[in-house]
Amino acid sequence: MDKLKELFQEADWTKEKHVPVIEILEKEREKGVKIRVSVGKEIPHPNTSSHYIAWIAVYFLPEGEKYPYEVAKFEFSAHGASTQGPDTSSIYTEPIVECLFKTSKEGKIFASSYCNIHGLWENSVDLKF
Repeated sequence: MDKLKELFQEADWTKEKHVPVIEILEKEREKGVKIRVSVGKEIPHPNTSSHYIAWIAVYFLPEGEKYPYEVAKFEFSAHGASTQGPDTSSIYTEPIVECLFKTSKEGKIFASSYCNIHGLWENSVDLKF
């Protein structure tokens, strides 16, 4: 593969546990856009020391613009490991995040996620007011 974009995978999130699911929770031009992004909405993703979601990134491409804005990037650090070894901790981070951003433009919200075993995944939704 010659391009990073060729490494991103996508699928129907109701049948695949790796696709980031983007939900628009609130949308008002003056107050902002509140979204939730999760991985494993319908089919839970394993969250173990050996198989986990490492991060989720969110981008917004305003209609009529050429480049997206990075809205947020979330890293998940707790996957059950402790000084006693893998999967010995009771602390596990779930790949579910919420964020709020303000925009007066419609456009497209993108989310990408990274599974340490299955690579890069992406999804997008249209933002309309």
